[in-house]
Amino acid sequence: MQAHAFWKSVTMDRANMLENLIALLSENGVRYCVIGGQAVNAYAEPLVSLDLDLVVAVDQLAKAESLFTSRFRVERFPHSLNVSAEGSDLRVQIQTDPRYFEFVERACEREVLGVPMPVARLEDVLQGKVWAALDAERRASKRRKDLLDIERILEVRPELRGLVPASLLNKLAE
Repeated sequence: MQAHAFWKSVTMDRANMLENLIALLSENGVRYCVIGGQAVNAYAEPLVSLDLDLVVAVDQLAKAESLFTSRFRVERFPHSLNVSAEGSDLRVQIQTDPRYFEFVERACEREVLGVPMPVARLEDVLQGKVWAALDAERRASKRRKDLLDIERILEVRPELRGLVPASLLNKLAE
């Protein structure tokens, strides 16, 4: 089974949400990139997840939100827009934390589970994972997954170890 078919099966994406969302962004010239666990998957051995985390260019965020609202169910949170669709278990989170906005300009196209998409450069993906792992307001289980993702990145690019705070490196050594 190819990666894309497997992911569609896992996310039960009978609504073709992924394809529709990417097409909507592309047709409207909205610049974005993949961040989070699926971005880690683009650089390291992939893990299965129902989540797709994106960041949209800051000057196009309002346009993107309007487009999403016209086609999908959208919930607004302090640092994200959560986008979902009937008939799909795919969970798309649009990051609105300003720290991520610069990632879009440095992104390059990579395959994310069989689908070519703009993906944040690996150093930016790592930085996002460091921010998430250090965020005391996140659930402990989410922070542990962020640590795993950091570890996965360091396995493929050990020279990036210097970008990870000692406090997190110590947790990886435990």
